[in-house]
Amino acid sequence: MLLNFVCVLLALINVVQCNQDNAFIVTFTEYLSLLEQREVLAQCLQEHPKWFTEQSTKLNRSDFCVIRGTENTGKVKSDVLRHSKVSGIYPDKHVSVQIAESKDTDSSSSSYLDFFQRKIMSVTSRSITSLAQAPILWRRGIRGNGVKVAILDTGLQANHPHFLNIKDAVDFTDENDPSDRVIGHGTFVAGVIASSRDCLGIAPATELYSLKVFNSKQASHTSWFLEAFNYALQMEVDILNLSIGGPDFNDKLFVNKVKELTAKGIIFVSALGNDGPLYGTLNNPADQLDVIGVGGLNYEDEIADFSSRGMTLWEIPYGYGRVKPDIVTYGTAIRGSSLRGTCRYLTGTSVSSPVVAGIITLLVEVMNKNERLSRIRSPASIKQVLMASAERVQGANMFEQGSGKINLMKAYELVKGYIPQITVSPNKIDWTDCPYMWPYCSQPLYYTAMPQIINMTIINGMNVKGKIVDPPTWHPKLSDHILDVSFSYNPVLHSWTGYVAIFISVNDRGKEFAGTVEGYILVTVKSPPSNEDISDQESTVKINVKVNVIPTPARHKRILWDQFHSLGYPLGPFPRDNLNLNTAPLDWNGDHIHTNFNELYKFLRTKGYFIEVLTHPFTCFDSDYYGHLLLVDPEDDFFPEEISKLEQDVNKNGLNLMVFADWYNSQVIKHLKFFDDNTKQWVILQGGGSNIPALNKLLSSWNIVLSDKIWKGKFTVASRVVEVVSSSSILSFHENGQVLTATLTDEASDVLNSNKVTINNVPILGIVKPINGSVAVFGDSSCIDTAGYSVKCYWLVEELLSIAITGNDKVLPLEKFKPINFRYPKLASTPLFHRYSRVVKNANGIMDFQPIPACPVYSPVESKDYNDSYPIGQLHSKLLAINAAKNDIIDFDDYAVTNDDSARLFKMFFVIVTMITIAAIYFLYTVYCLFHRKRIVFYKIKTRGGV
Repeated sequence: MLLNFVCVLLALINVVQCNQDNAFIVTFTEYLSLLEQREVLAQCLQEHPKWFTEQSTKLNRSDFCVIRGTENTGKVKSDVLRHSKVSGIYPDKHVSVQIAESKDTDSSSSSYLDFFQRKIMSVTSRSITSLAQAPILWRRGIRGNGVKVAILDTGLQANHPHFLNIKDAVDFTDENDPSDRVIGHGTFVAGVIASSRDCLGIAPATELYSLKVFNSKQASHTSWFLEAFNYALQMEVDILNLSIGGPDFNDKLFVNKVKELTAKGIIFVSALGNDGPLYGTLNNPADQLDVIGVGGLNYEDEIADFSSRGMTLWEIPYGYGRVKPDIVTYGTAIRGSSLRGTCRYLTGTSVSSPVVAGIITLLVEVMNKNERLSRIRSPASIKQVLMASAERVQGANMFEQGSGKINLMKAYELVKGYIPQITVSPNKIDWTDCPYMWPYCSQPLYYTAMPQIINMTIINGMNVKGKIVDPPTWHPKLSDHILDVSFSYNPVLHSWTGYVAIFISVNDRGKEFAGTVEGYILVTVKSPPSNEDISDQESTVKINVKVNVIPTPARHKRILWDQFHSLGYPLGPFPRDNLNLNTAPLDWNGDHIHTNFNELYKFLRTKGYFIEVLTHPFTCFDSDYYGHLLLVDPEDDFFPEEISKLEQDVNKNGLNLMVFADWYNSQVIKHLKFFDDNTKQWVILQGGGSNIPALNKLLSSWNIVLSDKIWKGKFTVASRVVEVVSSSSILSFHENGQVLTATLTDEASDVLNSNKVTINNVPILGIVKPINGSVAVFGDSSCIDTAGYSVKCYWLVEELLSIAITGNDKVLPLEKFKPINFRYPKLASTPLFHRYSRVVKNANGIMDFQPIPACPVYSPVESKDYNDSYPIGQLHSKLLAINAAKNDIIDFDDYAVTNDDSARLFKMFFVIVTMITIAAIYFLYTVYCLFHRKRIVFYKIKTRGGV
């Protein structure tokens, strides 16, 4: 899909390589006919005869087309953009994915494809339709009838024996063949949704639209996706399943088209990815607000190892990510259709996604059959119902499971009484609910701590548009009001969704408080009239809040994590920290203490440390409150004001600075460049694993310099193995400091010249206590990075913290620094670095510093009265709580009363009364006959005789 390096078919991924061809997507300000498109582009390209237009013959109107050519690319783009009906021009990105092969199996075989090549022999006979409870609705005549489902994938044979109702199969690739003849992924996904025999799908009567966007060479283009999306709009499909994704949430052309689909009512279901159990691995578009993002379970009802985890990475540079997935379901060894008309087994979230799509298909049929529900059906209402009826996965947190495991029968019951409203995700803020509310529940709040940020997703079931009419309000339960609560939000909701970022901190009245603070937050949204409504709609959601508060911990137990200086993909082309990871060329996991450094966070919490996150420059924290600043893998530069302040913080205020760096080598950076076929230019990576030149400026006050050598190897410290991969080393150090040395291999020489050179006594770690504080520098972060794929060294962080606090070292074999003949790092040519930096800018060709950002000012809202009787304000059903502890499936059809059943109940009441009346009349007639029988018979005889 839409990225330069990494893109996967989520169930089947191995190695990925993405290239681009010399084509551009021209977007228009409106949908144009083929003739109108030709007229516009003829005017744009009249001076460029070697450029031509590729138009879709499958759509009557489109908001884009593709142009292709070879000369004067810059001039062509300029001329095209000048036209009033052109809104933009973008590279038509080319994607190539490599899919592991899989053999078709019959129903008795245990051979199937597993992302981790792990066979689960004991579960291959289980049916996903039974586990999803679909047969219960089948028996009620609900099988997906009349529901249109589009599948964007590798195609489907129109005469495949498993499918009853293939409405259309269209090829949007370069093959002119809609069939899935080689890969089988599209066939399998379609089978999970709609197979009608052998390996049954969840909604076998579904009207299928197979839209082929990957050819038999496993390649695709952005334009193929866009054209398929437009076709789905033209066909007015109800549901779209996309079991494909990648980490490039910055591809605005693709992202905005997805928003357009959901805004026009298409329920968009997408797989989250197979990059678990690592956090910060969500794939796009499943990570979008308006998309139903699906994670995977195994058959033990545990989060599958392969399932990608949150948080979303879009918001990390500005605060904190959102909760994803939205929902989880089975994705391990699922049985589905094969190319040959038999069955096979596949594993991955791209299998979980069609399971959810199939369940949604059944729910949409239920809503379509009811006049009221059909009018209010939307991507938001379906998402709300699924999330409200989901079951909690025990032992998993919200960034692993979202709302929990999908439950069809509970959703079925809930959807029948659905009333348009707003809901939020997560539906509460509760520090006492562990592990679900991790990481919030893992660390209490206290006075002087950085505000905790909870990024709430608003789902608006009333209308595609909406507005937060008044600022949210905070209603504390305690009269002393020790929490400060503030909000950041965009008042305008679109594509059925919005957000509210909630900032919670403890004020000075809570300095010595220990306990749980309770309250609730109210958010009100107003939406325009929908369908037959004549007035605006308004809904208020109540968010219950419980926060654990403790007295302020001792300074030496408080660690500040620097997030401000972290840069990564897709914001810019920044390389991986570990050069040995050939299948993961870019640094894309967020580098956050709660994503790929979450295991370090958990370790430090078990040791009694408190970790806070700094999302602003060093000038925005008070070093009197913190014992340690943890600076890990920084890619950005540092403001001069930051460098000056940090020197004072360490030397005079006693702050302990701990740096975990990574590799930097100008030759290796240049060597790792790639060719962009769209611009016909080489693209240079905009940095190394860390920004070593910037770190050297930061550390210059203590005469500490890191080299541009890159090292790898293992060594032993006090019987513990330490492994470094793609590490920097120390070139110069403070005269009073000490270092740890090791025998390591020169990785740069290996990368550039395939020459492995081993060097003894490489200084890899150094510690110095200049006056009051201390500075510790280690050349590599991989051993504390969950994504580092090296032997972990969390114990080393604890040891360095202990040395900083006590000044004593009993473990590390430190020695006096001895100068070594390494080269001072040469600054790499990174001409576009300023585009991604928050520190530097390009001023007329000269690199300069941006104005340093102002420190945030959190203005707490005024506390409002607490009302115990205020309604909960979230979509719920009392009926759903019946036997919840036993996890029983309740069949409510015989006795459940829901809001849309009034007419049916009235008819039943009328019938029952009528039957009772008839029975009473018959009974009275019988009694009458017993007493008057002779007269009746005589009368009859006499009458007949008279005739």
